[in-house]
Amino acid sequence: MPRLALLLTTFIWGATFPATKAVLEQIPPLSFLFLRFFLGALLVGGGFLLWRLRLHREPALLKASTIATCWLFLGYLLQTIGLNYTTASNSAFITALYVIIVPIILRRFDRRVWLATGIATVGLWLLVKPSGSGNLGDVLTLGCAAAFAAHIACLERFTREVDAPSLFAWQMIAMVGLLLPTLLVEQAPAQAFAPTALLLVGLGVTGGLATGAFAIQIWVQRIVPAQQVALIFSSEPAYAAGLSWYFLGETLDTQGWIGGGLILLAVLLGAVGNGPQSSLPPVGKVQPA
Repeated sequence: MPRLALLLTTFIWGATFPATKAVLEQIPPLSFLFLRFFLGALLVGGGFLLWRLRLHREPALLKASTIATCWLFLGYLLQTIGLNYTTASNSAFITALYVIIVPIILRRFDRRVWLATGIATVGLWLLVKPSGSGNLGDVLTLGCAAAFAAHIACLERFTREVDAPSLFAWQMIAMVGLLLPTLLVEQAPAQAFAPTALLLVGLGVTGGLATGAFAIQIWVQRIVPAQQVALIFSSEPAYAAGLSWYFLGETLDTQGWIGGGLILLAVLLGAVGNGPQSSLPPVGKVQPA
């Protein structure tokens, strides 16, 4: 049962890429992010009330939340804007590179890190097919992977020092607070917020199901060994590519599939190495929503 729940969780996170790509046809990225995290914050608040959890407010916790939220905000900002300019498949594969970037940020170098980094670099080059002008969406998404890696590196430390559920909740609240002023900057037309099936499904997947999936991950990782969790989570880009093909009609050419496959291989290399002595982080959405 726990492993089945992990597969479902991975599938949901893979679905967030085509869901976001599709809904951006109706609503600008910052407005969508606000709605996504507003819904997520409501669900987290409901969870705190349901399970009668205490929302801690210690200065150390609020400081940790502030630092982590800055990286989280930057990551989602770059990823969502990047989806306007690249495919959902590319976004998923490139975002997965955070697994390789984390040990570089933490300066945990060993042969596995260097091998995974080399494989991922070749895979990235084949996937994005760099040209003189470059693809803005792919560049922004690479920046998103770096921001998520910095977020994970922060959480590795902070979750050992402060109450983890409260840290998660304050990040959700802070994301809503940061995104609220951007509505004035973006000035999306009223019809962008029309409750169409596209917007409701997009919010249901990214703000509803994805938030629930994060809660499932917290539960499952107490039961299933981290190595198995990482192996299952590493399939997320493959789910995203398959769903993007089915729902959006996106396709990768031979070179793109080889590049995506090499990125998956690099991520798997990191996943297999997860353990007490591993330099690579667990694969998975340790970032909220």
